[in-house]
Amino acid sequence: MAKFSQEIEVSGHLIDSSILTKIFDKIMDLHGEFQVEEINIGKQKKDASYARLSVTGKNQKHLDEILETIYREGAVSKTQKRISLKKSPKDMVMPINFYSTTNNHTQIFYNEKWIPVENMMMDKCIVVKNGKASCVPVRDVRKGDEIIVGEGGIKITPPERPREGVNVFEFMGSSTSSERPTQHIAKKVAEDIYKTKKAGGRIIIVGGPAIIHTGASDAVAELIKLGFIDGLLAGNALAVHDIEYATMGTSLGMNVHDASLAYRGHRNHMDAINAVFTAGSIPNMVKTKKLTRGILYQCIKNKIPYVLAGSIRDDGPLPDVITDVTVAQREYKKILKNANMVIMISTMLHSIATGNMLPANVKVIVIDINQPTVTKLMDRGTWQALGIVTDVGAFLPLVAQEIKKYK
Repeated sequence: MAKFSQEIEVSGHLIDSSILTKIFDKIMDLHGEFQVEEINIGKQKKDASYARLSVTGKNQKHLDEILETIYREGAVSKTQKRISLKKSPKDMVMPINFYSTTNNHTQIFYNEKWIPVENMMMDKCIVVKNGKASCVPVRDVRKGDEIIVGEGGIKITPPERPREGVNVFEFMGSSTSSERPTQHIAKKVAEDIYKTKKAGGRIIIVGGPAIIHTGASDAVAELIKLGFIDGLLAGNALAVHDIEYATMGTSLGMNVHDASLAYRGHRNHMDAINAVFTAGSIPNMVKTKKLTRGILYQCIKNKIPYVLAGSIRDDGPLPDVITDVTVAQREYKKILKNANMVIMISTMLHSIATGNMLPANVKVIVIDINQPTVTKLMDRGTWQALGIVTDVGAFLPLVAQEIKKYK
C-alpha cells in the first residue's frame, strides 16, 4: 500500500515546553508515523531548539488530517504554502472551510513573508485587509471581507514555559490543586501579582457573587485600592451583592461577618437594586455618598474600568448592566486588551466567556471551590489556566495580606 509523507519543522523551547512531545503524541494518536530527520537541542537555558520530521500517513487524506492537527501544536511545513483567501458572501457569514483560530500566537505567510495575526482569540476567523491580518468574530464579518480558508500558510507558536524564575505557575507544577498548603500558594499568587504590576503589566479580575457571600469582598476592594487591579468584569449579581454588603452588611440576606440571618434579610438584595435605581446609577450612588465602600466603590473612586454583563436570570438588572450580550462581549474585550494576567474568581459563566477572548500568552489564575469550573475552562481551550481549588473567602484575604507586605 502506497504511503504519503511530508517534511515538517518546529522550533522553540521544544523540550521543556513539551512542544515536541505533543507533536509526537498527536501523530501516534492518529495512527501516523514519523521519522526524526534532524534535531538540534539548545545548549543554554534560553537557547531555542529545532527539529525536522518526516510525517507519513496511509493516504493523502490521512496525512492531511495529521498535518492539520500538528500545525496547531506549532509545526510548519518545510515547503511553505501561501494562505488561501475567499470573500465573505454576506454580512456575518464566513466562507466554507474558513480557518478557525486557536488562542496561540499566530502568523500567516502573506506576500512572501510571515506577518502576525492581531487581536488573537480562539474560535474566530482571520480577515486579511490592507496588508494586515486580524482575528474577527463572526458578527463583525462583513460582505466582501477576505477570509483565510484551509490550513495552509499558517504558523502557530505555542507559549513557552515561564523562564524568569519561579512564579506561581512553576510553583504549582500542574493545572489544578486542592491539596497544597494554602498559605504558600497565596504567597506565590501575591508575588506574581506584584511582579506583574512592577513590570508595568495589566491585571484584570473576573468575579462572581461568591466573592461577597464568602466574605472576600474587603480583600478584593483592598487589591483595587492598592492599585493592583486594572479592570473588573462581572455580572449583575456581583454588583448587587457588593452594594447590599456595603450598605447593609449582608449578602443574600445573611450577615457576612457572622453568617447569621438578618431580620427581613430576604428583601435586602432588592433594596440594594432599588437604591441604585433611585440614584440613577452606581457612580451616582458614590457621588451622593450613598455608597462609601466595597468593590464597585473602589473601582469608581480609583477610576478602574468595569463591565457588568447581564443574563436572563438577573434581578433588576441594575441600570449599569449591559443587557445586550454582543455589546457586553465587545466591552469585555476592550477591558482585556493588553492584559498580562487575568484572575477568575468563582464564576464559571464569566470565566469561560473571558477565556474565549484571551490569547494563550496571558496568565490565567482560576480560584474556585468547584473543581469543574477549572476543568471546563481548560476543556474549552483555555489550557494555560492555573486552577486553585479553595474557599475564596479564606484565600483572597491571605493574598491581600501578603501583597500589603510589598507596599
